[in-house]
Amino acid sequence: MTKLNMWLRRFSIQLLWGAGILIVIAMIFSHLEGLTIIGNICYIVAFVLSGVSILLRAIQALKSKTVSIELLVSIASVGACVIGEFNEAAIVTFLFQLGSFLEQKTMKKTRSAIKELTQMAPTTAWRIIKSVNSGDNTDCKNSSDNSCSNERKEKFDIEEIDADEVEIGDTLLVKAGSQIASDGIVVKGDGYVLEASITGEPLPKHKADGDIVYAGTILDSGNLHMRATKVGEDTTFAKIIALVEEAQDAKSPVERFIDRFAKYYTPAVIIIAALVFIFTRNVDMAITILVLACPGALVIGAPIANVAGIGRGAKNSILLKGGDSIHTFSKTDTVVFDKTGTLTMGVPEVSAMKDYSNASEQVLSLAASVEKASDHPLAQAVIRYAGDVTSYEACAVETVKGCGVKAVVNDHDVLVGNQRLMEQDGIELPEQIKQDLSDVQNTGASIVLISIDKKVAMLLGISDKIKADAKKSIADLKDMGISDIIMLTGDNAATASAIAADLGITDYRAELLPEDKMTVIRSLQDAGKIVTFVGDGINDSPALAAADTGIAMGSGTDVAIDNSDVVLIRSDLESLVRSLRISRKTVHILYENIAIAVGTVILLLAGLFAGYIHMAIGMLIHEASILVVIFNAMRNSSMRLKYK
Repeated sequence: MTKLNMWLRRFSIQLLWGAGILIVIAMIFSHLEGLTIIGNICYIVAFVLSGVSILLRAIQALKSKTVSIELLVSIASVGACVIGEFNEAAIVTFLFQLGSFLEQKTMKKTRSAIKELTQMAPTTAWRIIKSVNSGDNTDCKNSSDNSCSNERKEKFDIEEIDADEVEIGDTLLVKAGSQIASDGIVVKGDGYVLEASITGEPLPKHKADGDIVYAGTILDSGNLHMRATKVGEDTTFAKIIALVEEAQDAKSPVERFIDRFAKYYTPAVIIIAALVFIFTRNVDMAITILVLACPGALVIGAPIANVAGIGRGAKNSILLKGGDSIHTFSKTDTVVFDKTGTLTMGVPEVSAMKDYSNASEQVLSLAASVEKASDHPLAQAVIRYAGDVTSYEACAVETVKGCGVKAVVNDHDVLVGNQRLMEQDGIELPEQIKQDLSDVQNTGASIVLISIDKKVAMLLGISDKIKADAKKSIADLKDMGISDIIMLTGDNAATASAIAADLGITDYRAELLPEDKMTVIRSLQDAGKIVTFVGDGINDSPALAAADTGIAMGSGTDVAIDNSDVVLIRSDLESLVRSLRISRKTVHILYENIAIAVGTVILLLAGLFAGYIHMAIGMLIHEASILVVIFNAMRNSSMRLKYK
């Protein structure tokens, strides 16, 4: 039995088309006088070619105590042969197999995103083995220069290993043009990495010491030494593949209902057909009921719609975690955003500058020299803003907690910090500076004042930049009928107000802790809202888990991604809008398929009992409905996403 099943699967396409050709030949012979018997033989052979695998699947289902649709088709087709309707038996089984073939083809097409990812998975890696050259170093013995010694320490050997053999902590060499074998951190060298397989971005991204790199991405140019931090199934690349695979196996509430329905529907149809035969003694009628009532279109209509939707999402770098997630997400009426890293870039940048010195480059040079002693995000923003200005050594550096930093640079007393730092050092702010400070604060920016020798020389406003696509994406969500759009943040009220106003968000909550965000989600749900929360950090995990649909940015933390229902790999808000459209379109197609399947069966059975439908025409209509739901689902893979 097992060997026969394997053989049938191996040659399934050849057997299908062989049966189709024989049916065409049989139709020709059936219309030629005296050659009808040859036509019947062709029908019987076609029935065997297409029907044996259906019968075997029915038997396997019965062994598992399941009454499947294949059993219904098997009984109907064998019964048709018993009453001499060989053409009906052949055509029923051929069309059923054709439907299965198209279903598998659609599944394969929508799973192509997974296949492309797995084919891109790295297979080998170059592991660095540190080694000290024990050769002659005579030239270095009498030299005070340590370069020879340093060279010896820098020498290393490399070995080529399978990507699966990489362990956490291994140092790997990545050559130009090769794939990165694990997630990790660059420890030496620099280069440009193509990260399209992870982020969807087509342009290469520069990587240098301290930058994170991902497995499956390609070093376009340069040379890197990296330390592996995640290997095997823990890498971001592997998780993406696993998430898509899990999603395509997960079922929606509608699918689960249909599975339960089919479990009882098939036996019910067999009993009804048996009762019809008992009371009418009409074998043709009983067998026709079996054929027409097969719920093929109903059984495949929902899962194929979901799989097509998940495949469409994967092609757009959107991971929809199964039919349940799609179904819930499509009903969203309230979208709640975390601010930092979601609506904004998550990296503070200088957004305003007021120079009171007429020597801005010199002021920035002194300020950057002081800020190099600090790892505070605002300090890093000042350093980035200063750029390649001349750097000096800072002396007597003192960090004033909650205020800023003071130091001596090039014989100048330099203070970099907030208004409180200036006041503590006895530096008065003229009215113009106070007005500028108030104006910049009203934009939601954080204030950094720079004083040189007891005089304020510059005011910087530092803020988290809003993402370029945020405003349009929020407008698109409103156009799609999302009634409530809310922003949550742990930032201060002034900053929250400014960003919300810029984005057109009327409802926002500021100065929240992680548990406060979850409380907001719960209160919205208690009010009857279907809530989608979009976030990216560890502190967003409670809210992501609490929301009806949690959406994580692909650039976010593993915890956020694991707690979410949808992952936006590109980390852009256009993907959020696109994912909602895909979900709504998928559910729309799913319900269309159910309506087509149920409507066809009802009309056929009604026509049968009314005397208008007979085996041949009914069978063609019924099998055509299976093809219709398959082609309807396939639309989701190619059509434009205009549905709102």
